Amino acid sequence: MKISEVDVTGALADAEKLVEKDKSVSPHIRAVVKVLIVIIKLFIDKFKLNSSTSSIPPSKDPTRQRGSKRKTKGIKRKPGGQKGHEGTTLQKVENPDHIEPIVVDRRTIPRGTYTDIGFDGRQVIDIKISRHVTEYRAQILRDADGNHYVANFPPGVTQVVQYGNGIKAQSVYMSQQQLIPYDRVRDYFADQCDIPVSPGSIFNFNKQTYELLEKYESLLVQHMINRPLLHADETGINVNGKLLWLHTVCDDQFTMFFPHEKRGADGMKAMGILEHFQGTLCHDHWKSYFRFECAHALCNAHHLRELERAREQDDQCWAKQMQDLLFEINEVTTKAGGCLIPCRLDARVYRDTLLVGVVEDSASVVPVRDEGLDPDALDAVVDDLAALDDRLSWYPGLLEELPDQLLVRDPGELFDLRDALQEFPDPADIPRREAGGPEQRDQ
Repeated sequence: MKISEVDVTGALADAEKLVEKDKSVSPHIRAVVKVLIVIIKLFIDKFKLNSSTSSIPPSKDPTRQRGSKRKTKGIKRKPGGQKGHEGTTLQKVENPDHIEPIVVDRRTIPRGTYTDIGFDGRQVIDIKISRHVTEYRAQILRDADGNHYVANFPPGVTQVVQYGNGIKAQSVYMSQQQLIPYDRVRDYFADQCDIPVSPGSIFNFNKQTYELLEKYESLLVQHMINRPLLHADETGINVNGKLLWLHTVCDDQFTMFFPHEKRGADGMKAMGILEHFQGTLCHDHWKSYFRFECAHALCNAHHLRELERAREQDDQCWAKQMQDLLFEINEVTTKAGGCLIPCRLDARVYRDTLLVGVVEDSASVVPVRDEGLDPDALDAVVDDLAALDDRLSWYPGLLEELPDQLLVRDPGELFDLRDALQEFPDPADIPRREAGGPEQRDQ
């Protein structure tokens, strides 16, 4: 990384080498310098994070770029609607609200006899923003004895003057859906409709709607529990100056928002959905989600950001290969109408990329020996790794030199690497497409 044309990363690497070579430096000073270098590296890594490599929102990117961030390989999109995009065009309505006849000005045409044979119609679609007042006049009857009998007003009409449901619905929509501040909602009603509505009334409209949605919320919870697939996420929100967590659970039709003081499992359980859900839950890697006994799917949008970080900050080559593969899988799935067809994808490319990532992530530039590790156990795991070497089709023979040069952070990780490789099927068991087929993917 460079700051003001200074190669900070290179300078830190040089400093580490100098500290290691200088034998006059005491062990205590060397340890302190190493800790400081680690802290600087952590700050640099954090400084380099942005919305494409972390959960930072795009609005906080220091060099934010406007426009679409959709990555399309080798395609330059023109402005406007793209090919295949379903646009929207104004269509005539069958029953217009008002018909304005236009007669021919006979002074502008030659004299003669004419027959009316029809009309040429054009429609102008517009809106009318105006106050609409309905006055209910309940009849009062008096009998011979002087008793009065008054007709019943419609349900909900309880005041001499009150707001109608149309105003309430419009106010809730603007303040809650469009996130317009109360004062600006008040100004809208005053300027456009000549209706005085105070911020207090707007708050009461929202509160009334909240109370009326209680029954709907219980139905929504039950609907979510019975769905085969749900998506979940959480984000911080400011409520009266206090940090709360807005938990979100949604399917392809409905979304439920639930604010809570806790980000983890306590807040998730308070929604009353995930602890009863038995379908597939798609989410990021937040550990609290894995406490629920259901099938789990991990979000590829998060994967792409994490892969971008691995590529940019950790210089891991496999991350770019996996990004390209995920984009290709998404493109094939989209063209297939949202249905993933496994036979059209090269499963081995996916597996091999993961295996390369396991090895590349375990590698380090500093050889490390663990004197407490059982040599026989180490020899055994190295033999197992050598036997699994054929599964690394992109890096053949990579593990042949492991007994002589253990480039891992901890030799104990060799056991984890062996277990990870054994989890993947043998290449011979993975169905391959016929060479030269229309879906053949260049490797």
